[in-house]
Amino acid sequence: MINKSILQSVISKYYLNVCESVTWKTNNNNLIIDFMSPTADIIGKVTCKDFPLEDSELAIYNTKKLSSLISICNGDLLLELEKQHKLISKLKISDLNFNLTYAVSDPLLVPKVGSVNIPEFTVNLNLTKEDIDNLIKAKSALQGIDNMLITTTTNLDGENVCEFVFGDEHGHNNKITYQISGDITEEDMKIPYNSDTFKTVIHANKDMEEGTLKISSMGLMEFKFKTDEVTSEYYMVRKAETDF
Repeated sequence: MINKSILQSVISKYYLNVCESVTWKTNNNNLIIDFMSPTADIIGKVTCKDFPLEDSELAIYNTKKLSSLISICNGDLLLELEKQHKLISKLKISDLNFNLTYAVSDPLLVPKVGSVNIPEFTVNLNLTKEDIDNLIKAKSALQGIDNMLITTTTNLDGENVCEFVFGDEHGHNNKITYQISGDITEEDMKIPYNSDTFKTVIHANKDMEEGTLKISSMGLMEFKFKTDEVTSEYYMVRKAETDF
């Protein structure tokens, strides 16, 4: 059995409103899901421990549809596999009242996930729940603007800080800057990112117990989050250009 909220958390962490087709790999009661956005600007992995399925690989072609089915359930869920000729054909989900069936796909229909060459990171930050909430609020306050510039500088106390600058793409009259201190070895960094993608990732991980954010000098951003049951990691590329 697995609680509905945990299963929904797993799905939200990889789906990100764009990653429809993935493979669920279960091994020794650990669920591992590698994923990549259609534009390849995000590559990541979500892992859930104590996952109640036998060792298997499930090709999930339409995550939105699966999520919709799960949403009508309540409490703890029983997950079972249905097979035809020794091949998995359906994922069965049930609670005390509902019995649902989701048809798994042909594995060949699930896109291959690319690999990431992990660089040396020059910005290393620990994220708190307060940081996550404040960054979401900063982005939400400037609707319709997808620009975010990350810079490194020193604050009034002389500490090295990373600044997240959300701004107006026309005239730059409206800007919000949020600072986080950390282990920063590169001075005067200025790298643009898509703030919509950034917000989607951190919003999906609002339930985190631990979080880190790292940035390389070339602009690769790494997120890692952890709850009691679920870990997630993401690699996000920079924007090619900036309007700042």
